Amino acid sequence: MLDPFLVDLIGTVAGALTTFSFLPQVIKTWRSRSTRDISLTMFTVFFTGALLWLIYGLLLQSFPIVLANGVTMLLVTAVIGLKLRYRHLEAAAP
Repeated sequence: MLDPFLVDLIGTVAGALTTFSFLPQVIKTWRSRSTRDISLTMFTVFFTGALLWLIYGLLLQSFPIVLANGVTMLLVTAVIGLKLRYRHLEAAAP
């Protein structure tokens, strides 16, 4: 049987990598104020999936799952918020 610490470490590293993969998109969108090529539907569906993973992690009392999906939801919410905030710029663009 694997050491529980090692299992949690793998889960934490995996969660951190997938979670922080959204950070470059948040930064790029914030700097460029361009959300034209961002799919609101995709990010909304992804947010829903992360919410369900968060609930699953809470039910299992799994800190790596809860932490990773909680932070992911914050980053995805930032992208959705920027998409909605800069929507008027999309309409004005040629």
